[in-house]
Amino acid sequence: MDFCDTKKQYEFLKKDIDFVVEKVLSSGRYIMGEEVSSFEQEVAKYNEVKYAIAVGSGTDALTLSAMALGIKSGDEVITTPYTMIATIQGAVQCGAKPVFVDIDPKTFNIDSNKIEKKITSRTRAIFPVHFFGQPADMNIIGSIAQKHNLAIVEDVAQAMGAKFNNRKVGGFGDTGCLSFFPTKNLGGYGDGGMVLTNNEEINDKIKILRAHGSKEKYKHIMLGVNSRLDSIQAAILRIKLKHLDNYNSVRRKNASRYYEAFRENENIILPIEADNSYHVYHQYTIRVKDRNGLMEFLKKNNIPTMLYYPLPLHLQPVFSEYGYKEGDFPVAELVCSEVLSLPISPELEENEQDLIINKVKEFYN
Repeated sequence: MDFCDTKKQYEFLKKDIDFVVEKVLSSGRYIMGEEVSSFEQEVAKYNEVKYAIAVGSGTDALTLSAMALGIKSGDEVITTPYTMIATIQGAVQCGAKPVFVDIDPKTFNIDSNKIEKKITSRTRAIFPVHFFGQPADMNIIGSIAQKHNLAIVEDVAQAMGAKFNNRKVGGFGDTGCLSFFPTKNLGGYGDGGMVLTNNEEINDKIKILRAHGSKEKYKHIMLGVNSRLDSIQAAILRIKLKHLDNYNSVRRKNASRYYEAFRENENIILPIEADNSYHVYHQYTIRVKDRNGLMEFLKKNNIPTMLYYPLPLHLQPVFSEYGYKEGDFPVAELVCSEVLSLPISPELEENEQDLIINKVKEFYN
C-alpha cells in the first residue's frame, strides 16, 4: 500500500497520457505553447475566474502574486502558522514581515475571527490557506480585507475544486494560487503551478513577471523571474483535469468511511466539513492521542501515514529574527503535536481502507 499511489493513477490513464506526451514530443515545442494556453483557458473556466496564468510551481504562483501586488520591505502580511513555508516565502523574500494568526482547531485554517486585531498601518495583504482541502472562511476574510483595503492571496495548493458558498475557492481574492505537484488533487508528473485572478492588470503583470519581466522578447520592463510551465505537464494535466471532480468525489467518499468508522472513538478527533463548504480532502488528517505510538504501530503493519508540518512557521529557524516564541500560537502548536494523516487518495482500495480502519481501532483497544 502506498500513501498516494500516483503510479496506479497513471496506469488508469496511460493510453490517453502516452498519446498526448508523444504528441508534444513530436511537436518540438516543449515550454509554453498551445498546450499551455489551452490548459490556462480550461483551468480558468473550471475555477470560474477570468484569467489563469501557468507558472513553474505552486511556490512560484505565490511569489509572483506577492510581486504583482507590489509587496515590499516594511509591509506586513497576515497568514496562518500552520502551513507549508511556500505560503509566505515569496512575500518575505519581497521584504514583508510575516504576521501569524492562530488557527481554528476544528478546520485547521486561520481563525478568521482573530485576524483583525493583528492589522496595523503596515498590513498589506492576507494570505489565507484552504488547508488540507477545507476552505477558509472567505466571508469574514473578504469583509476584513475590504474594510482595511487589503489584498487577498489565496493558497489553493491543496484545495482545487473545493467550494465556499457554492463558489470555487481561488476566485475570492486578488489571486488564487494552485500547485500541480504530483500528489495534489490535480497533480502532474513534475512541478507546475498557476495563478488565478479576475483582475486584468494582475493577469498582465504576472505574465510579464514570469518571463524575466519581458513583454516583448529581449525588452525587459521590470525585474522578473523564469517561471514557465512545460508543455508536457500541461498536456498531462489537461487529461487529468477531466477527472478531477470524480477524484474529489472519491476522496469525499473515503473521508465519509473514515468518519463512520471513527466518530465514536474518544481517542480520535476527526476533521470536519465547515458550514457553507465543500471539502476536497487533499489529506485526511486526524488528531490523536499517542500520535507517535500509532504511527509506529501502523508502520509495523505496513500502513503508511504522513506527518505534515510538525513545526509551525513561527518556530521555524528561518523566521527567528521576528521574535516569535513557543506559546505564541497555542492552538497551532497543540495541533502540530497531535495530527496524523491517513491515506485517502482516489486510488485507495476499499479493502486497504478497511485494513487501516481495523488497525487504528486495534491500537486504541
